[in-house]
Order: sequence, then structure tokens, then C-alpha cells
Amino acid sequence: MESAQSGRVASTEKLPPLPSSAPAAFALAILMTGVVAGLGGMTLALLLHHVQHLAYDYGSGHRPTPESFLEGITAAAPLRRIASLTVCGLVAGIGWWALAHFGKPLVSIKQAVGPERHAPSMPPLSTTIHALLQIVTVALGSPLGREVAPREIGALIATKFAALMGLTVEDTRIVIACGAGAGLAAVYNVPLGGAIFVLEVVLINLSPKVLVSALLSSTIASMVAWIGLGNVQQYTVESIDVSASIFAGAALVGPLCGLTAYVFTRMTRWGLSAAQQGWTRIPLSIAVFALIGMSAYWFPQIPGNGKGPAQLGFDGSLSLELAAALLLIKCSAVVLSLRVGAAGGLLTPSFAIGALLATLFAQFWGALVPNSSVEALAICGAAAFLASSLSMPLSAIMLTIEFTRIGHDMWGPLLIAVVGSVAAFGQVGRLAAKSKAKPNIRARGEAVVEGTS
Repeated sequence: MESAQSGRVASTEKLPPLPSSAPAAFALAILMTGVVAGLGGMTLALLLHHVQHLAYDYGSGHRPTPESFLEGITAAAPLRRIASLTVCGLVAGIGWWALAHFGKPLVSIKQAVGPERHAPSMPPLSTTIHALLQIVTVALGSPLGREVAPREIGALIATKFAALMGLTVEDTRIVIACGAGAGLAAVYNVPLGGAIFVLEVVLINLSPKVLVSALLSSTIASMVAWIGLGNVQQYTVESIDVSASIFAGAALVGPLCGLTAYVFTRMTRWGLSAAQQGWTRIPLSIAVFALIGMSAYWFPQIPGNGKGPAQLGFDGSLSLELAAALLLIKCSAVVLSLRVGAAGGLLTPSFAIGALLATLFAQFWGALVPNSSVEALAICGAAAFLASSLSMPLSAIMLTIEFTRIGHDMWGPLLIAVVGSVAAFGQVGRLAAKSKAKPNIRARGEAVVEGTS
């Protein structure tokens, strides 16, 4: 009786409130995180461009710098593409094998901002090497994205500032998340996208304190990165006259992207779960990236994070055959890269895959419906696929708007496509879960017969 009563008393007692940081210390940590994350993102982007120029021999005195990586790699000799991607496989295989065996275990951003009172800290040296490997391999032609590296560096920097300012556990979580968002904002010049990414994906918190902190740090980081990268947008999009056919096309392409995104996420999860860990990742990595290089012999649009194919889709300059080939090869390249243990982001690859898929759809839709725009549907598909594949609809919408700087009239079709994609993705996910949970009546009957015979 006594123990039960004491248990009831203990359960009604209020837990002591969490200690709070000094407001000035928290504000200074956010400001410093924004500035240094901006410098970090800018430095990583400049490193990526430098390695790209060296690997594919453009931007030197022999050949002037083209407008884009796609132009540079297209102008490079086909054998140079194979050689650069083979080197990419060598760097990826040896680099991540050595990091796994000799470095401290990596701590993801999600783990660092976890709800635990004593969340693990990101190891500085291992995290930095991990980020540099991602930047170098993407520059050499890896089909994965470069956005994880600046997020990790931003979060690592934020961890140091939080400790320096003596912040509480909860405030440290906020600062680390803001560092990750600021790194994303800096490398892609997307201040609102970086802030919403913090709110929707990293912390899943819409409190005023988190909102203001995320907006401030991401805006500062973007503006600081202008020093070396300029105030540029990621994709060039011509003015689009929005018509009823675009709205109708967006309503159809959204669910198509959602269904395809479900298949793609299953493939990438398989690649991650079955990723090579032992020494065999070295020869397998070399073989897979050499294979990607051979595909680049005929399709120079394949190497890199997918910016080139997406831009071609937004330009409306992809044929049906080329869009289909790039879609198939890009998906395969991403999954195989993950399978052999390479690391990188899925944000820009997913964005490109959505643009390619929507371009395919638009080719058929345009033949049926007049005044349809391939470019508009490619933009809608890119946002819709990104929203579902990474489960971040709000971030996908804002990133697409900031990536392309589309006009207000395009927001309607964009939102319709994203809603349709998320709904279709969720529905097929629920059906798949239900089919797994449903007992197999035939199997159970066979088991009963075997048991009684």
C-alpha cells in the first residue's frame, strides 16, 4: 500500500523546469552560426567547382569557363569522363572504407538534435572528412547530391558555438539544427528553404523561437555566401504563361510522381541498408563508378547531382527518348552508388528525377492537350517528386520557388502537383503496410494441413 501510494504521489509531482540559456548567449550563437556556416558552405561550393574544373579540364587557360558543369563535361573528351568517374570510385571506396575503419563513428544531424538529454556529439575530424569526401566525389561525377556536406559542416560549427556559449541542451539542439539549415541555405542561396527545412525536417518544431532562429541564421548564411558565390539562382527558367492545361497536367503529374517516388524510396532504402562496409567496397565502388563513366560516354548529362538534366527539362529541350534514358540511368546510378557505400544527398537527384519523369509525361500530355507547357510540368514534377521522396512538402515547395524564382502564377500548379504527389505516396504506403499486416490465409491453411498430417 505504501509503495503504491508513494508511486501515485511521485507521478503527480511536476518535473523541475529545464534550465534556460542567457538570451544574449543564445542570440550570439545563432548569429555566429549563420556567419560561419555561410563561409563553410561557400568554401565547400568553391572547392567543388575547382575540382570539377580540374577533373574535366575546363575553366583553364586552354578552354574558357562555360556557363555550367553540364557544358564543361559535354565538352570534355568521352574517355576523360570515364577516367574521372573511375577515379571517383577509387576516392569513394578507399575514402569511406578508411573513415569507417580508422575514424570515429559518424553521428548524423538527426542524432545530434535528438530528444535525449545526452545526445551524441558529431566527431569533428570524421565529420569534416565525411563532408569533404562528398564534395570531391560529387565534383568528380558522383550522381548523389552535395547538400549533405554543408549541412553537416554547419551543424558541426553550431555545436562548437553552443558549447562556447554554455547553452542548455534544448537550445543546443536548436542551434545545431539552425546550423544545418544555414549550410543548405548558403550552398544553394535558399534562405527560406533552409529555414523551412529546419522547421519541417530537422526539428519538426514551429515555435516562435525556432522560427526566428532558423530564419535569421539561414538569411545570414545566404548573404555571407554571396561573397564568393554571388546572388545567383540555381536554375534559369523563362517566363511561363499559365493556362488551364497546365493546371490539369499538374493534377495528373502529381500522383504519377508520388507513385514513382514510393518505388524510388524503396530502392534507395535497399541501397542504404545493403551498403558495402568491408574492403570489398573498394573494388565494387571502382567498378560501379567506372560503369557510370561508361554511361557518361554517351550521356554526359548523367555525372553530377542532377542539375544538368533538370535544367534541360526546365528548358524544354529534352526529347522523349533522351528523357527516358536519363531517367532510367540516373535512378540506377543513384541506387548503385548508395549500394557500394558512397555518401551524399538525395535532394537534387530527386529534384532532377522528378523533372525527367514530368518531361516524359508532358510529351504525351502535350500531344493531347494544346497550350500545354513542358517546362511548367517539369517544374511541377521536380517539386512533387522531391516532396514525396524525402517527405518534406513545405520544404520542396519553397526550395523549388527559390531554385527557379518562378512567378506567382506558377504557384497554383506547383501546389496542386505537390498535394497530389504526397496523397498518392501516402495512399500506396498505407496499402503496402496493410498488405504486409494482412495474414496470408493460404499459407496459414497449408501450415495447418502440414501440422495435422
